[in-house]
Amino acid sequence: MKSSKIIKNLFVTILVFISVILLFSSVYTAGEQPQIISLSELAQKIQADEVRSLTVEENTVTATLSDDSITETHKEAETSLTETLGQFGVSSEQLSQIAITVQEPSGWKFWSGILLPTLIPILVIGFLFWFMFRQARSGASQALSFGKSNIRLFAPFKDRITFADVAGATEAKQELVEVVDFLKNSKKYLDLGAQIPRGVLLLGPPGTGKTLLARAVAGEAQVPYFHISASEFVEMFVGVGASRTRDAFQTAKKAAPSILFIDEIDAIGRERGAGLGGGHDEREQTLNQILVEMDGFDKEAQVVVLAATNRPDILDPALLRPGRFDRRVILDLPDLKDREAILKIHGRNKKLAKDIDYTRIAQRTPGFSGADLANLMNEGAILAARKNKKVVAQDDLYEAVEKVILGPERRSRVFGKKEKEITAYHEAGHALVAASLKDADPVHKVSIIARGQAGGYTLKLPIEDRYLKTRKQFLADLAVTFGGYATEEIMFKDISTGASNDLSVASEITRKMVSKYGMSEKFGPITFGKTQELIFLGREISNEKNYSESVAAEIDKEVSSIIEKAYNAAKKIITKRKSALEAIAKELMKKETLERDDFDALIKQFKFKLIEV
Repeated sequence: MKSSKIIKNLFVTILVFISVILLFSSVYTAGEQPQIISLSELAQKIQADEVRSLTVEENTVTATLSDDSITETHKEAETSLTETLGQFGVSSEQLSQIAITVQEPSGWKFWSGILLPTLIPILVIGFLFWFMFRQARSGASQALSFGKSNIRLFAPFKDRITFADVAGATEAKQELVEVVDFLKNSKKYLDLGAQIPRGVLLLGPPGTGKTLLARAVAGEAQVPYFHISASEFVEMFVGVGASRTRDAFQTAKKAAPSILFIDEIDAIGRERGAGLGGGHDEREQTLNQILVEMDGFDKEAQVVVLAATNRPDILDPALLRPGRFDRRVILDLPDLKDREAILKIHGRNKKLAKDIDYTRIAQRTPGFSGADLANLMNEGAILAARKNKKVVAQDDLYEAVEKVILGPERRSRVFGKKEKEITAYHEAGHALVAASLKDADPVHKVSIIARGQAGGYTLKLPIEDRYLKTRKQFLADLAVTFGGYATEEIMFKDISTGASNDLSVASEITRKMVSKYGMSEKFGPITFGKTQELIFLGREISNEKNYSESVAAEIDKEVSSIIEKAYNAAKKIITKRKSALEAIAKELMKKETLERDDFDALIKQFKFKLIEV
């Protein structure tokens, strides 16, 4: 906005100067410039009969010659032209043969010659003063509007979003149906003395659709929807945030029935006095003003305040008490069925192949949020366009899943023959152990093409969404993790650095099983250590050790025992089913990638039974 004003003012300034230049040109430009000669030369031309006419204007004498050229000379002011030329030997007979015209001086040129040299500097200086005062007034108006909120209005009838555009979140939408009904039919509730919740807090991880759901509420109710980020309230000047809060609430009340949506409310709603080294009086004053405004709603006020956050644990208790944000709507990460519905919504405006199987894609994306799924569909379309395809195919979406999870393919990273063989056997070991264990997740893809930091990868994902994980499943995961390590040791009698990440993951899982999940047969149902968290950082920063050194040593032994058990299980499977391992590895070296159907068909040839760790 400021840059456009500067450009506009600069354009006006340039226009004024061009106008002044044109004015000077019109005054002082008289067409073709005549040749300046002396009086004696003019007399000689008259005597030679080369002059056709003379024009006298004050002291200027303009002569038109026989060849139509124009010359100009000047005479004395006190004497006439005839007298002057007579002194140079021009007779009256010679002058009588020439047309002589006497012109009176132009009033416009006379006064412009006197006034313009004085007026133009005055006009230029006056314009500069006007420009400076105009800028000063603009700055003053901005200073006066400093306390105004930068609230944005989304019209409910333009780009309308409804609950039909929000896949999944069934329970969350049911909670908000009452809000929509209140905004549509408020009299029904008020006649019964009922009060709809004044504030609705949307809780959930990033990307789960909190903002989208708030817009859907406004679209369903068809009321004005005001949107502002909580961080826009807070400034370095004390009192500005409170002023902007008052202005935002006042704007929403004037447009009632309406919805006021405050995004990322934890930016100002953080618990007062809980921050270390980050205490900001302005933030607390802004929070206090929000509390007052929400208490100040009249019973008949048809304004619903929606707010979103992914950190409800740090919000001030006063903000969550009844009468303020007294209804909380939780948005979880979508399950398998919801992910499939979300993928279909984001596939509406894309040219997809007719054989797209959304279920298979949803199975490969556990833990993906709605935003992740939207990004996945977009990446699939980009990959298809890169290959000059007319439609987005199933394999493009599969590749997009892997790109989002692991990163882009790095085909420029070329393995030598020996490294390619080691990588193929390493990934074949992971896949074989996963296919052999009853409690392991099924293999969806095996590849030796580098992605991100991984030289190769085995993609194994559960068929159904899982909210709990058993001890047997953890042990199966550990055995699968050691599948590559055990394979290298058995097949090459050596180990490489390719298993370093596997070992790190296995150690972390095992230590959590012992110290956090109570899955140790030796220690039983007990946890060790206490995690301390500082609210203002919002993440774990330390782990309090609430056990002795001797117990710590026993924990280390138990971790080593579980890891050894998982490693031996993987080693046993690799040794017993070496023929299947070699078949998988050779197929990988040949094709570089095995999809789930190809892998399952290859494994079925060996007809081995599933076992437990």
